[in-house]
Amino acid sequence: MDWSRKASCLVVDPELFFPISPEGPGHAQVERAKVVCRDCPVREPCLDYALTTGQAYGVWGGTDPSQRRELILTSPQRESVGARRPRDGR
Repeated sequence: MDWSRKASCLVVDPELFFPISPEGPGHAQVERAKVVCRDCPVREPCLDYALTTGQAYGVWGGTDPSQRRELILTSPQRESVGARRPRDGR
């Protein structure tokens, strides 16, 4: 995680990136966190880290948890794995 030393979020309260709820005041918090990420020089490696390690909470690489779930579901690798899954789901 050498890239993390160059992250824009290092000068911001970490709690901004982990709201209690994605609704109400938490929604505004998520949007403020995404603004910090927008011009971050390590946005891509941050997002890659979150996807690779399955970060289920917080804003990573400018994405919220629902956006990351969507990225995982629509990734080409996910489709190729799903294509090999037997019909009974095992």
